[in-house]
Amino acid sequence: MKVNTQSVNFNADQKLIDFIQKRMDKLDLFYDKVIKSDVYLKLDNTNNKENKIFEAKLSVPGDSFVVKKQCKSFEEGLDMAASSLERQLKKRKEKLRAHL
Repeated sequence: MKVNTQSVNFNADQKLIDFIQKRMDKLDLFYDKVIKSDVYLKLDNTNNKENKIFEAKLSVPGDSFVVKKQCKSFEEGLDMAASSLERQLKKRKEKLRAHL
């Protein structure tokens, strides 16, 4: 799957980008028709510890899923977003099976 990662107002470490790619590739196990995903990494300008925003948009034929998580680290946000996307993809797959 093609993962476009964009970091807003900072430069993301290559290790983080590789980690995102690897974790997003695992979503292909749940739904094999994923076209691409766009990932946005943002820093919130607050004194709050949970100032990192992880946003992912997953494109599948005829639909797209958007998940936005705010956490202490991008890795934590990625895990939460990926598990949410897994649930959504499983749900979509079940709906498509019901129509067949």
